[in-house]
Amino acid sequence: MGRVLIGGLLVMAVAIAGTLVAAQGASPRATVTYTMDVAPILYASCTECHRPAMAAPMSLMSYEDVRPWARAIKQRVVTREMPPWSADAPHGMFRNDPSLSQKDIDTISAWVDAGAPKGDDKDLPPAPGYVDGWTIGTPDAIFTMTEPFQVPADGTIPYQYIRIPTNLAEDKWIQAIEFKPGDRRVVHHIIASAQPAGGNARNERTPGRTSLGGITPNKPGVTFAPGIARRLPANSEIILQMHYTTIGEATSDVTSVGVIYARQPPTRMIAGGNVLNFRFAIPPGAANHEVRAERTFADDTLVTTMMPHMHVRGKSMTYIAHYPDGRQETLLHVPRYDFNWQHSYELAEPKKMPKGTRLEVIATFDNSSGNPFNPDPTATVRWGDQTWEEMMIGFYSTVVPAPEATTRQR
Repeated sequence: MGRVLIGGLLVMAVAIAGTLVAAQGASPRATVTYTMDVAPILYASCTECHRPAMAAPMSLMSYEDVRPWARAIKQRVVTREMPPWSADAPHGMFRNDPSLSQKDIDTISAWVDAGAPKGDDKDLPPAPGYVDGWTIGTPDAIFTMTEPFQVPADGTIPYQYIRIPTNLAEDKWIQAIEFKPGDRRVVHHIIASAQPAGGNARNERTPGRTSLGGITPNKPGVTFAPGIARRLPANSEIILQMHYTTIGEATSDVTSVGVIYARQPPTRMIAGGNVLNFRFAIPPGAANHEVRAERTFADDTLVTTMMPHMHVRGKSMTYIAHYPDGRQETLLHVPRYDFNWQHSYELAEPKKMPKGTRLEVIATFDNSSGNPFNPDPTATVRWGDQTWEEMMIGFYSTVVPAPEATTRQR
């Protein structure tokens, strides 16, 4: 009897061993590792911002950098707080959507649950090559404020209009542009323009003034699609509309603008506009106050990007196209607007707005005590420059045929 039992156990053990071998053959590597599985995800989706000299609070460039943050990384990616992205749209609709796939999220989760093992160094892919402090790569030219702006410890700072000379003898076409604050902590936003040298810096309607774009401090550089560029005219200066905020300690800022020039003159250039409403009053305690605005396109228009802008009471924003044939289409829906992550949503394919299309923008604001960022839920809130006031702007970019440069592009 004992021999039969022992023999049966031996047969069972052999069968189990065979099953395990077969399973291992089907899936030869059961453990998820940093070097083999996680590093490629971080390199592709995170390290553009999470590296030294950039705005993110910690670097994720090495295992030693990542390991202490493993559980926090899992929590942020599972809840889709990181990478930051606020549009409610199918993946692929926007060219710059950084969202992780469910497979990538599951991989990071499995790695953390397994104890965040490093793996074999030979499996580590090459780290991406970055230019220190720039996301666009090595700029062809860097234009810098000629002197520091002194930011006091407290108080309200009116918008500053700062001139930066370019000393360009010929027109240039900008393929990529990036704004680099000297002290990101005090730069609320930047709106940049180019205009003939010596013009009125504060007048948005100064003859010859053209937009160069704008940023919030967390925003990386912008690279335009091939054949599309922004024009930087000869004999121009860059005007930076700087909104500085105080942080409780005195500091200074010297902002730079890095550009990469197009190697060939483009066929199309960046233009744009906005849909805004500055005649609103948000009642005290209102948790879902709606503000609408619209504009009608006088010509056929190709829309390429959209950027909602509100302040800390901003809750959501939606762009809706009402076409001349009666159709309507939601171009962008941001259900949870985040003042700290003001994205430019770049359409994968430009959207044609036929002449007569009405672009409607609907914003909602939360002025209740349930909004943790609300500075004063008892206030009636109106349009204003400062963060404790509000704005309602639906920025958008378009592309139009590019004129020939005044002189040959070098």
